Amino acid sequence: MRLEARDVHKCFRTRRGVTEALDGATFQVASGEFVCILGPSGCGKSTMLSIFAGLESPDSGQVLGDGSPLTRPGSDRVVIFQEAALFPWLNVLDNVAFGLQVAGMGRKERRERAIEYLRLVHLDRFQTAYIHELSGGMKQRAELARALAMEPKVLLMDEPFAALDAQTRDILHTELQDIWARTVKTILFVTHNVREALVLGDRVLLMTSRPGSIKREYEYQLPRPRAMEDHALVDAAREILGDLRVEVNKEREERYAQLAD
Repeated sequence: MRLEARDVHKCFRTRRGVTEALDGATFQVASGEFVCILGPSGCGKSTMLSIFAGLESPDSGQVLGDGSPLTRPGSDRVVIFQEAALFPWLNVLDNVAFGLQVAGMGRKERRERAIEYLRLVHLDRFQTAYIHELSGGMKQRAELARALAMEPKVLLMDEPFAALDAQTRDILHTELQDIWARTVKTILFVTHNVREALVLGDRVLLMTSRPGSIKREYEYQLPRPRAMEDHALVDAAREILGDLRVEVNKEREERYAQLAD
């Protein structure tokens, strides 16, 4: 599915007043492309993802999938969050098959499909395990298998590896690249980590400090699979970090000015 954001604006009204989250965000993601969104804390990255998921509505502008407005959640898009939203009373297999059951798929078929995707994420040996028996990385693999089992066109991933240790994160980076190459899903991936964005993305979109818009996009033709320690990746990260630092400093100065008031 091809994704497009057209001049998206979004404000949130709180007890403190109105917070402008997005200010004219505009970009495109080609079908089957892996794009990472990067930016300072609070710049609207997750809000942008929620609008594509149909969980939030823009105040103005629109988001589209294959040219059609996306105004509500749909089975063609699945969101994966930082914390795996798995059911502790179900085993791994039943967690992965849960959405298929809700969709009305027969028991035999949904079991076969769940096992297929557990095999893809290297969890088929743990299909009878319960969630409390899994490590953080295994939980995220189970979450990814559940998302893939629905066979969506788009994966919307909101910092899914942020809470994991470095070693587990590196392994999942490699595995996600492999899964993407096999499934050719469109992936929009939010992260704070510049090198993670470069490891995973075909392109990296840098957002401004709040209210967020797209400041710049980067495209590096780096061979896959990529790893954090690749020299070419380190050099590319230096360029993006310089631009990101400018936006982080803007956000910090604005916060200090508000405290001074």
